[in-house]
Amino acid sequence: MKRSILSTSSLFLVLMGTVLWAPASQAEAKPLRVCMDEKLPPYSVAKDESGSGFDVALAQALAKHLGRPLEIQWYETKFDEESSPTLESNALLSDGRCDLMAGYPLVVDTLGKPGTPSARLPDFHGAKPADRRRRVELGTLVPSAPYQRAPLAMLFGPRVSPRQIKGLADVTDLRFGVEGGSFADAILMLYQNGRLVPQITHFAPGGGQVLVKLESGDIDATFLSLARFDAYRLEHPDTQIRDSGFNYPVAFNLGYAALSSQGELIAKINTVLAEMRASGEIAEIARRSGVTYVAPIDPAVSPGISFAQLEH
Repeated sequence: MKRSILSTSSLFLVLMGTVLWAPASQAEAKPLRVCMDEKLPPYSVAKDESGSGFDVALAQALAKHLGRPLEIQWYETKFDEESSPTLESNALLSDGRCDLMAGYPLVVDTLGKPGTPSARLPDFHGAKPADRRRRVELGTLVPSAPYQRAPLAMLFGPRVSPRQIKGLADVTDLRFGVEGGSFADAILMLYQNGRLVPQITHFAPGGGQVLVKLESGDIDATFLSLARFDAYRLEHPDTQIRDSGFNYPVAFNLGYAALSSQGELIAKINTVLAEMRASGEIAEIARRSGVTYVAPIDPAVSPGISFAQLEH
């Protein structure tokens, strides 16, 4: 795992005079430390000096607006039964590894004081063997204002004729594929008391097999995170898979998470994010990063999702 810090060390001699004459508040500005998943395209990917992706570019712009240098703390997410992204995010913040957690799902259950007092840290750049064994006392998490929405998109394979859809009632004739145990799986399986069950093929989660089968025409449609489809399109610019334009209405916003002790920082972040949204800067950063931008909606923090919401 590579460390990624925005630095001007290679230009030190050239900029020395500028730094010496800079106002004290600017020269001594503390870095804005942001935790990011090292392999989450198109949001964040640890490579080169600064990494790449929408969350990286957004954090760079945010730090610039705040007049602070940016430091990224890369960490690794593992998808297994023992890991909890919510608890691991809290552990990184509570251990002082970063001030903000980027791309955090703003859902009631992911915020506040967790139900367990401590948790283990995920693998992160700079971790020592002892870090992998110790537990961190967890704090209370608070959200920033949202900067993006993360919907599930209805995707069509190449054999599906173009059609306008307003909901699942318009696609009940299609063969669906879905990753087992996912939110999309629950939506399709519960629709109208299981009406679509005979038409659903399940695939292993996270492996990308559902997109392979959709591309080949073995299935007609799927629900998938719009961000994952954006990442797929960046790797496969000639894909025949089409975004239907229909996003499932039950979704959540993304923002930053921080410890409750960071109230002053969150207030500043919220002011800057509001200005960046109003000017169109966030949407432009998304466009340059290959991300389909969907603006956040109210409520900023989503309530828990019930099965009743998925049955219609």
